[in-house]
Amino acid sequence: MREKRTIQRSIFEQYAEHDIGRELEAMSDWLDLQPELLDWVGIDLRTHPVMATGRKGLTIDAVLRCAILKQYRQLSYDDLAFCLLDSMSCQSFARLTSGRLPKKSSLQSVVSGISDVTWERINQRLLQCACHAKVEKGDMLRIDSTVTDAPIHAPSDSTLLWDSVRVLVRLLVGAAELAGGVALINYHNHQRVAKKRMRAIKYTRGQDKKARLHRDLVEVTRKSLGYLQEAEVTLHAVQGYLPLDYGAWQQQVAHFKSLIYQVIGQTERRVFHGEKVPASEKIVSIFEAHTDIIVKGARDVQYGHKLNLSTGRSGLILDVVIEEGNPADADRLLPMLDRHIAQYGKAPRQMAADGGYASLANLNAAKARQVKDMAFHKKRGLTIENMVKSPWVYRKLRNFRAGIEAGISCLKRAYGLGRCTWKGLAHFRTYVWSSVVAHNLALFVRLKPT
Repeated sequence: MREKRTIQRSIFEQYAEHDIGRELEAMSDWLDLQPELLDWVGIDLRTHPVMATGRKGLTIDAVLRCAILKQYRQLSYDDLAFCLLDSMSCQSFARLTSGRLPKKSSLQSVVSGISDVTWERINQRLLQCACHAKVEKGDMLRIDSTVTDAPIHAPSDSTLLWDSVRVLVRLLVGAAELAGGVALINYHNHQRVAKKRMRAIKYTRGQDKKARLHRDLVEVTRKSLGYLQEAEVTLHAVQGYLPLDYGAWQQQVAHFKSLIYQVIGQTERRVFHGEKVPASEKIVSIFEAHTDIIVKGARDVQYGHKLNLSTGRSGLILDVVIEEGNPADADRLLPMLDRHIAQYGKAPRQMAADGGYASLANLNAAKARQVKDMAFHKKRGLTIENMVKSPWVYRKLRNFRAGIEAGISCLKRAYGLGRCTWKGLAHFRTYVWSSVVAHNLALFVRLKPT
């Protein structure tokens, strides 16, 4: 069973006489005052148990602190392992002794094990402390949306087909390793020809020429799929003699086959039949199939997930919602307001939002929820008198709304929210929330009265 925390703190624990060192010490002091956080994290880490023999694993407290430190300093797992080895301040913050310094592989397995639900609960506890310290009362609210990119390359039909062939060959190689001397897996490796077709499509002009190259690439992909289906039949016939890894291989085959068929169908509809495929039916990556296509105004297309954020007067991130698809901003104003009311028990006195959230129905609904002043950055047919009590208040709220742009910029530049580097939707959500908690904790200790 994993230990909750280090019982005896080291007498050599010290922080550098530097702004970052003092900030880490203040963050550590706040974590010491919240022992219930370890119970929440401990539930998530039950799937990562410590072996009864051998080296002791990280404590729950150390796992949480390492996760916060990683996002706070925007470190890779390799950099995090080095900082824990090299920096006394980082060792002190993570509550590590000199003999228990983790490697990057062990850090990755436990840090990513904390769920997004737990991070959200930690953020709510942090906001409660901010309310008690009179740092953030929740009486003023501003809302905006942004996009966090998924860890994929810019998609095209040819690159998706090339990715499909690479995955199919990888699965066929795995099938041959599973079969060993029990059965023979026959296939041809078409990666080279698939790559040549993909590159030719990229540098070829003319739709007719590109269509012919696409047909060749689709044919190569279908051939590779045929080899995989034959391998499935062969392995199924001798499954009693195969190692336990056969079950995991079957799961991978079932997962990728459906996605690859979707890629082929999408290419045929778009390239061969000239059909416009709706964004909701498109697939942009076989590795991160959860990725949405996001277009905000006249800006470039982004591939990731849309976030709706709310902040208060202090700049703390009060709430984040990771949306499915690309919902209109106007449809998300009231749900964000209702979440704020549920958290603070009352509506904000004043509220500001971007012009995309503006509508008469939203204004009336916000007023019905006891929001006294509701200012939209763009009026969109609404009058100042209907939104707020005076033009002076409108200017103040419009300037107040601009502050959330700085908060989003800080999250993207300093806390990695511009692009998620973790794989899978669950880890995407965890990455976003861990960045928010690291940002809020650092900002809270700066604003907290001493």
